[in-house]
Amino acid sequence: MSTAAATAELLYTPAVARTTAPLYARVRKVIPEIEWPVHAPVIDAINRLKKQRNAVILAHNYQTPEIYHCVADITGDSLALARQAAETDAEVIVLAGVHFMAETAKILNPEKLVLIPDRRAGCSLASSITAADVQLLRQKYPGVPVVTYVNTSAEVKAEADICCTSANAVEVVNSLGAKRVIMLPDEYLAQYTQTKTDVEIIAWHGHCEVHERFTGAEMAEYRARNPGITIIAHPECPPDVLAASDYVGSTAGMAKYVADKHPAKVLMVTECSMSDNVAAETPDVEFVRPCNLCPHMKRITLDKIYDSLLTLSPRVEVDPAIAARARLSVTRMLEVGRKD
Repeated sequence: MSTAAATAELLYTPAVARTTAPLYARVRKVIPEIEWPVHAPVIDAINRLKKQRNAVILAHNYQTPEIYHCVADITGDSLALARQAAETDAEVIVLAGVHFMAETAKILNPEKLVLIPDRRAGCSLASSITAADVQLLRQKYPGVPVVTYVNTSAEVKAEADICCTSANAVEVVNSLGAKRVIMLPDEYLAQYTQTKTDVEIIAWHGHCEVHERFTGAEMAEYRARNPGITIIAHPECPPDVLAASDYVGSTAGMAKYVADKHPAKVLMVTECSMSDNVAAETPDVEFVRPCNLCPHMKRITLDKIYDSLLTLSPRVEVDPAIAARARLSVTRMLEVGRKD
């Protein structure tokens, strides 16, 4: 039987309804009840198949709620997923995110089977720089350490001294003890980090295709239409957006801000599904959604996760020589985080 046929045979039976009822309770604020009979059979099948495969699903905050809250075992931003990928005991890792995240999981778990439900789930930032670009930067700035965002390919990580995420970029830059560093590929994250450190930062010119679309003028319009709104933004956004925001922080930082502060009405200036996922956990907060979607994250669906577990494909492989060098950059980042 083909995987498509197998998926088609999944039915919303009374047994499935009972089994998945607690899961629907988590997402009822963000998934209409009429949609649940479509999701529930696949969710139930995935959760059963995970046990059979000794598999774990890692899901980024930008995944849709039916994935993030109903089949994922580990959720979070890039830093959290990297840390958890290094510690899981599962034999199979399914990365519900984009390709560089799956590569990072494989780099940290070379002996394990790592799957990504759709190989086409890429990243505009990861595509904005190559290993050859980093080599040229090193020639132009000899002796200057290279910090690369985790939103890069394994080949780029292999050319760097250390990785960072938006959650720990300032800490990583300061940990190097250098007067200046090269920070790539996100120009806006580098510019924001520069405002938080005395280290001179040489930035690359990459941008996230989701975050770069936001504008300061758009933030002003949201404030005009929603008096008293709290605006919180990701540092991958342009500087005028950050200047117009009440809080700037990483993906994890933004979620924590809402959980701790419980603003009456909030605009999360980031990928749209994150608002849905945080809204499911903070039902007392009203969310205004700009709804810029990441086309790459949205390639990952429940059906594709089910097919991936069923067929144990597509498999993520990283050249061992590149993986060994990239692993040094990632583990150095993780060690900085453990010094907190």
